[in-house]
Amino acid sequence: MPSIGVRHLTVLGEFKPFGLIAEVLDGKPSENAPEKYDYFLFDPDVARERDDPLAADLDFSTSSTSADRSDHELFIRGNRIIWSTGSRVHKRYTSPNTILMACWCRMDAISDALLCVLQIDTVSIYSASGEVVCIPLPYAVASIWPLPSGLLLQKSADGNRPISSSSSLLNARDLSRPCKEYGLSHHSTRQIYSFEPVIKESGAMLSSHLILKHPMEEPQAAYLEERGKLSIMKDFEEKTIWTSDVIPLMASYHKGKLQHSVWFVDIATNPGTVNASSSMNAVPSELFTQEYSLQRIWQGKCSQSAASKVFLATDIDGVHIICFLLLEQKTLLAIRLQIDEGSDETLVYIKPHLSWSIPAIAAAPVIVTRPRVKVGLLSFTDIVVLDSENYLLLYSGRECLCRYLLPNGLGKGPLSHHEKSSGIEDMCFDLKITGVEDAVEGRINVITSNGQIFRCLLRRNPSSALADDCITAMAEGLHSSVYSHFASSLWGDDDSAYLSNPLVDSEWESFTRAVMKICTRCGCLPPKQPSKLPDTAWEFLINSKFHTCYSKKASVSGISLMSVASFGGADYTAAYIQDEQNQVSFYARLLRETLDSLHALYENLKLDNLRKQDVEHLVALLCNIAAALGEAGYVDYYVRDFPHVLIEVHSFPSNTAPRTPPCLFRWLKNCLQQGCYSANLSDLSPLLYKDKSYAVSWARKIVSFYSLLLGAERKGRKLSTGVYCDIANGSARTPEELTILAMVGERFGCQQLDLLPLGVSLPLRHALDNCRESPPTDWPAAAYVLVGREDLAMACLGTLSTDHESQTRANLISISVPYMLHLQPVTVPSSVSEVTRLDGMKSEDSDSPCKSVEDGMEHIFNSSTQLRYGRDLRLNEVRRLLCSARPVAIQTSVNPSASDQDVQQHQLWNLAQRTTALPFGRGAFTLATTYTLLTEALVVPKLVLAGRLPAQQNATVNIDPNVRNISELRCWPEFHNGVAAGLRLAPFQGKMSRTWILYNKPEEPNYTHAGLILALGLHEHLHVLTITDVFRYLSQEHDITTVGILLGMAASHRGTMNPAISKVLYLHIPARYPSSFPELELPTNLQSAALMSIGLLYEGSAHPLTMKILLGEIGRRSGGDNVLEREGYAVAAGAALGLVALGQGKDAFGFMDTFMDRLFQYIGERGVSNERSLTLVQTTDDHNRNVGQMMDGAQINVDVTAPGATIALALIFLKTESEVMASRLHIPITHFDLQYVRPDFIMLRIIARNLIIWSRIRPSSEWIESQIPEIVKVGILRLEEGVMDGDEYDVNALVQAYVNIVAGACISLGLKYAGTKNGDAQELLYNYAIYFLNEVMAGSGHLQTFRLLRYLRGRRSADGHINYGIQMAVSLAIGFLFLGGGMQTFSTGNSAIAALLITLYPRLPTGPNDNRCHLQAFRHLYVIAAESRWVQTVDVDSGLPVYCPLEVTVSETEHYAETTFCEVTPCILPERSLLKSVQVCGPRYWPQVVELAPEDKPWWRSGDKSDPFNGGLLYIKRKVGSCSYVDDPIGCQSLLSRAMHKVCHASELCSPTTEIDSNCEPGSFKVDQLVGTFSADPSLIAFAQLCCDSYWNNRSDADFQEFCSQVLFECVSKDRPALLQVYLSLYTMIGSMWEQVKSGALVFQDSLFLSSLKLALAYNEALISGKLSCNGSGIIQLTFMESIRKRIEEILANSKMLRHNFLVYLDLGKWPNNQIDGDWMDAVHLSWYLLWYDIPPPYVVKSAIRKIKLKTPISLSMVPFLHLLLPTTHAKGITEIDKFISRG
Repeated sequence: MPSIGVRHLTVLGEFKPFGLIAEVLDGKPSENAPEKYDYFLFDPDVARERDDPLAADLDFSTSSTSADRSDHELFIRGNRIIWSTGSRVHKRYTSPNTILMACWCRMDAISDALLCVLQIDTVSIYSASGEVVCIPLPYAVASIWPLPSGLLLQKSADGNRPISSSSSLLNARDLSRPCKEYGLSHHSTRQIYSFEPVIKESGAMLSSHLILKHPMEEPQAAYLEERGKLSIMKDFEEKTIWTSDVIPLMASYHKGKLQHSVWFVDIATNPGTVNASSSMNAVPSELFTQEYSLQRIWQGKCSQSAASKVFLATDIDGVHIICFLLLEQKTLLAIRLQIDEGSDETLVYIKPHLSWSIPAIAAAPVIVTRPRVKVGLLSFTDIVVLDSENYLLLYSGRECLCRYLLPNGLGKGPLSHHEKSSGIEDMCFDLKITGVEDAVEGRINVITSNGQIFRCLLRRNPSSALADDCITAMAEGLHSSVYSHFASSLWGDDDSAYLSNPLVDSEWESFTRAVMKICTRCGCLPPKQPSKLPDTAWEFLINSKFHTCYSKKASVSGISLMSVASFGGADYTAAYIQDEQNQVSFYARLLRETLDSLHALYENLKLDNLRKQDVEHLVALLCNIAAALGEAGYVDYYVRDFPHVLIEVHSFPSNTAPRTPPCLFRWLKNCLQQGCYSANLSDLSPLLYKDKSYAVSWARKIVSFYSLLLGAERKGRKLSTGVYCDIANGSARTPEELTILAMVGERFGCQQLDLLPLGVSLPLRHALDNCRESPPTDWPAAAYVLVGREDLAMACLGTLSTDHESQTRANLISISVPYMLHLQPVTVPSSVSEVTRLDGMKSEDSDSPCKSVEDGMEHIFNSSTQLRYGRDLRLNEVRRLLCSARPVAIQTSVNPSASDQDVQQHQLWNLAQRTTALPFGRGAFTLATTYTLLTEALVVPKLVLAGRLPAQQNATVNIDPNVRNISELRCWPEFHNGVAAGLRLAPFQGKMSRTWILYNKPEEPNYTHAGLILALGLHEHLHVLTITDVFRYLSQEHDITTVGILLGMAASHRGTMNPAISKVLYLHIPARYPSSFPELELPTNLQSAALMSIGLLYEGSAHPLTMKILLGEIGRRSGGDNVLEREGYAVAAGAALGLVALGQGKDAFGFMDTFMDRLFQYIGERGVSNERSLTLVQTTDDHNRNVGQMMDGAQINVDVTAPGATIALALIFLKTESEVMASRLHIPITHFDLQYVRPDFIMLRIIARNLIIWSRIRPSSEWIESQIPEIVKVGILRLEEGVMDGDEYDVNALVQAYVNIVAGACISLGLKYAGTKNGDAQELLYNYAIYFLNEVMAGSGHLQTFRLLRYLRGRRSADGHINYGIQMAVSLAIGFLFLGGGMQTFSTGNSAIAALLITLYPRLPTGPNDNRCHLQAFRHLYVIAAESRWVQTVDVDSGLPVYCPLEVTVSETEHYAETTFCEVTPCILPERSLLKSVQVCGPRYWPQVVELAPEDKPWWRSGDKSDPFNGGLLYIKRKVGSCSYVDDPIGCQSLLSRAMHKVCHASELCSPTTEIDSNCEPGSFKVDQLVGTFSADPSLIAFAQLCCDSYWNNRSDADFQEFCSQVLFECVSKDRPALLQVYLSLYTMIGSMWEQVKSGALVFQDSLFLSSLKLALAYNEALISGKLSCNGSGIIQLTFMESIRKRIEEILANSKMLRHNFLVYLDLGKWPNNQIDGDWMDAVHLSWYLLWYDIPPPYVVKSAIRKIKLKTPISLSMVPFLHLLLPTTHAKGITEIDKFISRG
């Protein structure tokens, strides 16, 4: 074999699968475990979670810097899998059956990597988090293989034979996450392998290959594409031997044909071409949703058996190759692949191109030579090969680079203790490498002749980034054949230290020596000293003839990669080079290409501040290459940047036509001055135009940003300037906005921006600043973070689950600059709220012995409520009023007598009535205000009915059971207490576990749990319960529990008409039993609950049969034993009927007339035929039940049926504006009518009329007066005047009618303006009523209303003058007023109005157990009407809730035009049907607008992805220079300029040179404290502490201190903290230049900073000329930049010897030569001068002078002609050149 270099492997240790060690540590395997095991190693990226779109959008890290880079291992034995990382077990999996095969796979819509495990009858899919889906297999599957977005299943040869399952399907459990996360329907349920279409099942059964695209879907048949036709793949002999999980490729071997095949897996795009030649193969077109096809792209008969290994690698020219290891031929066959990509980088097609082979008995893909380079989707991959002579060789493509040996001191390496004691060192010379396995990146397992396995590393770390970049640049810029020889020389030189010495510098030195050898062989550059290195493989190139032929072809930039293999390979080229006459020309061409490539890298590295040292190393090498080529222009260019490289340059012959090197800084400057189209494209290196060039990607990004910023057009991914650029999705109205999207698309964040030279970064910072005020609304979150609008980024991200919250915050951090990150608060400060809470409790319980009792309201105090109510005590007072967990105070004398004890019992009984009503209000007060841990039981506060005697040292007194019946206080009150406890839980709080609900279920049924079940149902948490769970609840035969479960299940399934729930409900209505069904006696309350539940379940459906049944139930007496409760039964039936046909009006009925007649008959309308309507609901089962009709004789008992019928009519015709129906609801207009109609019926009719004619309700006293009939008005007026005769009219009826009419009108008004906080309605209702007032002010906490309610609550409660019903009303009113702690309110939608009407039904109970007229459980249905329209603004920097003014715009209605008003957060927003926009206004926060389209829909639910308010959280960002409204309520502290002036003046007074007296104490003025008040930016605060504090007295430079103060003021006042480093850099640059010129101290050894300064000035000029748009002014003060220009010119004018050196330079082309003394000062100053004034090289100046002298007389001035010939040179430089010419 040819002579190649030799390297030694780095042995990491002897290898042993860690799974074996883990089994020993676990005490396994067991005795019956199989001896055979398997394992495979993989890269951690394989199992890492794939970034979702948002996370990927926010991750701007330049590389994967994960700390976990160790190999991962998957160990398989029997039915167990052990996943380990290094020496640590990561996870364990256990399968029910023996594992046949396992692989990692990724599937669409799933971010996790999935572990797919094949068993004999099942495929189990495990996620990294441990969740599993088991898919039973009805056919035998031989193997499974990963694809880029799915799993390939290879059937066995007898795969069509169904197999019997050996495991129960009950062992298969679905993923616990909802199906909607995988893109499936929320209501879909997965039946395990029930193939619905018969033909689809047969297709899957017939196909030999199946593809599984999603764990929740069925495997689909794979189709064979031949000649444009599709047919089912049925070749079972085509055995899959390999697939790629990155590129859709599959390799197979056909045993019968003895051929290998490569297949391209594609989505079938033309289903109409399916081959239907036979009936068995015919596939209906409707089944083609998205099928996969297999296209054979290569086949070859190259082996009698299948390849032992197949893998992907990369040829030396960057082309993908697929490699087959053929053991029979001892050959590695490689097939080059041509991959065609679409515009969006998706693979369009793959086809083979050429093939080649090399000898091998083992091979593996490794990443060695170019570890950081990506070729498409794959890393650049080399091949490590073991040949038949047991030589381990490293190949790059087919080019052999070096040979690897095991180290001599193998036993002395970093091995285990066992290895160190085994005497390996004595055996190392006899060891031979016999195998290579388990390659991961650059690590392999080497199998030796003695059976040992060693884990070895092919590449040492750390590596030189510069050397890697240079090699990458040469690989991308040089012709592939030329580069292959260079790579052979680099790797094949035995004396080269490249990658053999672990030091970084040695790698660079080795690379430099390799290039310098080429320079020496070029014949143009004599070596500086005799080379100690022997001649190497580079001598092969000297006699090459290839260059002569190749030079006639196109340049490097235009070469197609496919043309590379047209020559005979390395052997042909080596023979060609042996021709000595072509040595110089070949190496000159090689050096010229190397110079171009490395110069492009040099320009790239100059744009990275952190690569300064690399640039210095590279420029020395480039200078030598340029000198070897005689490129005087390049040498002059490098010396101008780094004058010290003069020591590297010796005299060299200059070319007759030297080239001008490309200069990226020059292009950027011209781009700013003239636009991107006028800039000279020759200043851009050819590598920049190459797509996906890794070496110069940094420069390519900058060029693309400047191009877009200055007018370039997009042409797909390519710009009009010729460079490629990825642009993120989003709209762009200006070039600046398009540039931002490009920065996001190129993953260029704030951290990357800080790496740029300041002049380069200024235009990009300008673009960011311009877009900050009002960026487009459709940008990705990363774009908002980039422009400093983290508030908009959080709004863009929307609602995040707890699992992803930390990941998102980490991604936001990766985009931000580290020093700009703001610390997030660990806890929200609540000291104020805690103090106020304790103070409030003292008002009543200061002497209470139990102050820490859980009352169910302790969680209500948080930062939001603190902001909402400030320091007032109303929430504390509400908590005190609604607390039922403490004994209530009873006022008695100090020495009570026996009669006093009776009084105590009487008072205690009356107060107990009030206590039992408190849970109603507490449930509303705490509605949806807390979350529960699913691992903890729900705590229900106690219902304490005892009292305490403050006069007797808080002695406790209980109700005497001998005097009072306590049991009636323990039934329904405990139920309401449970409801209140359950309503605290927020709805949709994620996964409400069925297990948690059953965990809270007591062993014996109780009232509290029954209430909890109802509360969970109202929050729609009972979706998780099954019918079996419902049956278990019903089987307890506990009536109130049954009420709770029926209402709860119906509320959870509201409006769904769920048939299973419907059957359960109808089971509890005996009136609907068939005639043959035995009679059942069910309590009336239970039947009423079932009726209302039917209404909820069928809400809005207008289901005819249900309506027919419910209409009949209004007039039917319940079958229960309590006849007194039949009115409540009728009301429940009527309300249910109204819910079913809610708001449908006449459209709800096909039998409208008879239906309405029956309803009005129930209402009591005169003139309606009873007989006609009696037949309406007759059925065959009703003939024997007519006796149940509520009739007294021949008439219906209207007293029972009227309330329910009136409510039904009101809800059916809700908001329909039906005058006919409203007029039929007769209001008494005569005194006879007043006697005929009950007063409470009049109130219901008033409510019904107003609900029907909804639009006429007005919040005015005139409207209320219009509801009162004239006869009642006159009667009341006469009664007030005392002129009415009580014998003539029934005064009591008149007064009751008046009161009920006004009450009905007020209730209607409350329903119309529920949750609106309408001021007119509030004032009007305050004058009329209390109970319904709180609907309007729901959630507002209105103080005046609260005071009135507190008065009513305490009004003679102990004396018994206020019964239970009034107490319940007052309690509910308080709860409504503070609904959800002030964060909830009511809607005015149809469902909400119906729920509120049922809740507020104006027949109040007389006692805790009174359900005669209305079931008390219905009083909690207000939850349906509640909406969380609360919005809280959160400072995105601090994470704390803050005050902020919002400008709310509501759309135009029939009553008012479009209106805009202001609210201060936290606040409650208008309804969704009215809300048009919400805008953050005011000068303290950045503006933000939420545009909405008014829709008649409910408010967004918690967790809704479309919620623009993110569940009530609106993130905002405070402007630097403003204080929050908490710190500065009236804005007096925002006068920043005056404050800064005062502080700066104080700093001067407190300086060390001034005597400190009592008027100027140290620290009296602290700038950092002031800056911290206005800005949360850590960099500004730290800078203030360091530079501008009065104690900072170490510097005597007062000018610098003044400059720092001004810069700080500039950055704070204009909210541009990023410019702090820009200003300081500019100041220090100028200061250092002056210091260097004045004192002679060498500060700058280069001139790169001047190029950056010139770009900064060009940016200034672009603003003035209008090339860049600006809002007012640029980000840097224009006058400051002009002063920089003048200052530099002054510095250059003061430089000694500069003029003399300049003239010598122009005349002789020589630089000042002071390197003997180490004094580079003159050369540095000259380079400054040349760069600043753009003086061209001497040969250009002389050429211009010759042209001028030939054309013009000597007497004319040369200046105009010089301007024409040297257009870029500054006027000062032109003048100096003119002086040079005049000298002669």
